[in-house]
Formats: sequence, C-alpha cells, structure tokens
Amino acid sequence: MNNKHFSVLLNESIENLNIKEDGIYVDCTLGYAGHSSQILKRITRGCLFAFDQDGEAIGYSKEILGQINDNYEIINSNFVNIKSELNKRGITKVDGILFDLGVSSPQLDESERGFSFHKDAKLDMRMNQDASLSAYEVVNNYSLEDLTKIFYEYGEEKFSKSIASGIVKYRENKKIETTMELVSIIQNNVPEKYRREHHPARKVFQAIRIEVNDELNVFSKALIDSIDLLNTGGRLCVITFHSLEDRICKNIFKENSEVIKAYKGLPFIPDEYKPKIKIIGKYKPSKEELELNNRSRSAILRVIEKL
Repeated sequence: MNNKHFSVLLNESIENLNIKEDGIYVDCTLGYAGHSSQILKRITRGCLFAFDQDGEAIGYSKEILGQINDNYEIINSNFVNIKSELNKRGITKVDGILFDLGVSSPQLDESERGFSFHKDAKLDMRMNQDASLSAYEVVNNYSLEDLTKIFYEYGEEKFSKSIASGIVKYRENKKIETTMELVSIIQNNVPEKYRREHHPARKVFQAIRIEVNDELNVFSKALIDSIDLLNTGGRLCVITFHSLEDRICKNIFKENSEVIKAYKGLPFIPDEYKPKIKIIGKYKPSKEELELNNRSRSAILRVIEKL
C-alpha cells in the first residue's frame, strides 16, 4: 500500500468499545487494519474477527495484525453475513462491534479501482472485485428512470434527471468507459453556477457506488444482526460518512432504544418489548483530526450499549 490510510475517529471509537482483554470483538470493516490493530493490542486472551472483501486490504492487514498477536481471524466476506459467519465458528455473542463505513484512502487513491472522480480509470467501484455488477454496467445499461432514481435517492442530487438524460443520450453513440468520461458528461448536464459551487460528480459517484455494492440494504441488515449479537453491556460503534447511512443508523438505534408505543406508560412491560439498547453518544472529528485528514469532515460516530 503506497498511500497512507487514516482511520477516522480512531481514539473515540476504540475508547467507546470498552475493550476487555478476554473479550470477543468484531471489526466489520477491516480495511487497512487501523481500527483492528488497536483492538488487537488490547486483547490478550480474547479474539478479534475482522470482515473484508478486498483481497489487497486483507493481504496488507494480515502482515500488520500478525506482528501484534495471533488472536484474530480475517473473514473474507461481506459484513451482511456477520451472524452466519460467526455462527459457523461457534460464536453467538460478542462484546463489541465496529463499523467504519468510509471508502478507504487507498481505494480512493488507486485510480484503477474507479472510486474517485478526480482520477481517470475504467468504471468499476466494486468493493468485492469478484462481484459481477460494476459501475460500467450501471452507467451503460440502466434505464433513464432507474438512473434518475439512483442519483436522487442515493446521491440526493437535485439535477438527477438532467444528468441521467445526458448519460442516456451520450451512450446512444458509444459506451461510457472511464471515470473522466462520466465526469465530463455530468459537468455538461448541470448549470454552470452549480459546477462552480460543488464538484458536480461527487453525489453521482456516491450514488453509483452505493448501487454497485448494495450498501444501504447490506448495512441495515448487518446493523440489526449486530445488535442481536451483542452481550449485555456490549458496545456497538458505527462511523458513517453521509446522511443516508447516518439516517439508517440513527433510526435503527432509536427504534431499539425505546419501549414499543403500544406498551408505553404501562406498569408492566414484557421483556421482549423493553428497549434493547441505550444510546451512549454521538461524536464528530476534532479540529486536530480535520487538519490531519480532510476526508474525515463528514464522519459521525454513533455508539450504543446492549441492555
């Protein structure tokens, strides 16, 4: 890995996990082992399970974690499978779980992955390089209606229809092959004032990446399963980077931290209708972290504890 990866909200998330030396912890987003290495340093008799689909990240992280101790296993799978993969290993309860939902800096900086709208590359954006759906298929094969919907719902892009129309018109003559080709089409289909105020491709690239990796559905399921997996007193830390992820996290945490409406105010509430979790806090990067890593500016850490 040639590009340095900064783990966002590292101290805050590790501190909030309340790590016990004999505990079982899960890093759902291993990446380049920034959070995992700090968890592993704190468990001498416990175990860390770390999920990732990126072969390059897994190879790099094995070297890093292997220098700390052997109390870990890397699971080459999407974190949507957290419950089934842990159950295969005889694990039904854990003491802490971490999600860091940001795209890692090396993925952004390595142009061939096609995540960045600043660098020319083939359209890709797959977290799992073995997956069949890539940005190329989305951009070249999706209908006007589907592209418009994706850009609006996943990118919150107000010029969704105009951009989608530009893509459909362009591909009548040739396939859209590269990131810079797509950026040019986007720029040509938004007002000049909008181009000056924002990079017009940012929201569209986000939307395509979410579609390619089914990120929101995967996250929702994994988050619900994670709450179920926690031991009493166990902590769940989630770092999000855009409003769609944060809204999902906030709503699931809210729903599980309140008494079901039908039972509110009653003198006796059955256990299955009591809150499952309590909210511990919400954190944002410090001024010092923002100066060190500008990519952390949109990050939010939410923490809950299992009751």
